[in-house]
Amino acid sequence: MPIYLDNAATSFPKPSQVIEAVEGTLRQNAANPGRGGHQLSLQAGRLVMECRETVARFFGISDETRIAFTANATEAINLGLFGVLQPGDRVVTTSMEHNAVVRPLRELSDRGVEVVRVMADSIGFVSPDSIRQACLSGTRLLIMNHCSNVTGTLQAIDEIGPWCRQQGILFMVDAAQSAGVFPIHAEDMAIDLLAVPGHKSLLGPTGTGFLYVRKGLELRPLLYGGTGNFSQSAIQPTEMPERLESGTLNTIGLAGLKAGVEFIESVGLDSVRAHEQKLLSQLIEGLSDVAGLSLNGPLDSIRHGGALSFNVRNMDPSMLGFRLDHEYGICCRVGLHCAPEAHDTIGTLPEGTVRLSPGYFNSADDIEKTLIAIRAIIASER
Repeated sequence: MPIYLDNAATSFPKPSQVIEAVEGTLRQNAANPGRGGHQLSLQAGRLVMECRETVARFFGISDETRIAFTANATEAINLGLFGVLQPGDRVVTTSMEHNAVVRPLRELSDRGVEVVRVMADSIGFVSPDSIRQACLSGTRLLIMNHCSNVTGTLQAIDEIGPWCRQQGILFMVDAAQSAGVFPIHAEDMAIDLLAVPGHKSLLGPTGTGFLYVRKGLELRPLLYGGTGNFSQSAIQPTEMPERLESGTLNTIGLAGLKAGVEFIESVGLDSVRAHEQKLLSQLIEGLSDVAGLSLNGPLDSIRHGGALSFNVRNMDPSMLGFRLDHEYGICCRVGLHCAPEAHDTIGTLPEGTVRLSPGYFNSADDIEKTLIAIRAIIASER
């Protein structure tokens, strides 16, 4: 069995509860939720409702109807950005964002939205003071990630969110790398829009995610169509979540997402974080003394999410990743990780980095084998 260290892309393996939930739904009830009055459709609708309630509880959201399910965090981000911003608006972001934020903002910029980027420091941290200075009068929205997918750097959203609320600036958080790793209480953190994937650290299947929309904030939909109710009207419903959920939902995937979140709750988020932080510390310590190897991001695991990037002098990251996979059965990610601006910020363009991202189901033995393999490959190249 390969050693899987690419959990920042998608988590693997999934808990047995997730597999059982997906299989059980496929076998027993894959009916269409909200699209009929028969018993199987009603059961499917209850499953979706229970997933909505589970996610709301986990993220400190008091009204589960403010959660719109999506296929992934990218869709959720697009739903938020295009649903809020109009030509003439001003939006502030950072230099550490994923293309899921960069590309929609580029399109919006072409449509007349002013986009301002705040530079991070050399380890990928964005100073709250720099954020405040960039948010001039008239700023409509601030969007930033909670945790970088390149450097693993944790941002101070708990400080920035309340300040934005005081200033009347909408605060949108990309939680792709933090949801299921760090505690997120959307209402306490004054988050207006929260984009979350289900398939990463929430341990659900691919094809799942959601956007939380703060009560009182109304978005323009990206999609228009059937919602299972209000069928007599040709106008898209105004009520949440139907306003943002056109078409058949991924009931099978949501069954798995619900099971993934419940697994984390049963283990305890603190325990999940403690285990992954221990593995990350083992990686940082083991790589810090390798000659010619440079680590990117914070070296303090407390300020560091699950993704650890590094480079080796005079060695192509792609070659190192290839050898780790083909010679040692270690699966990792190499290159730009869909975040070229972040690599430009930390000085790793154009080659990118090697990224290792341990998850809950990795062990200390996995990390030790990986360290041995990296040292052996570097030695052989020299």
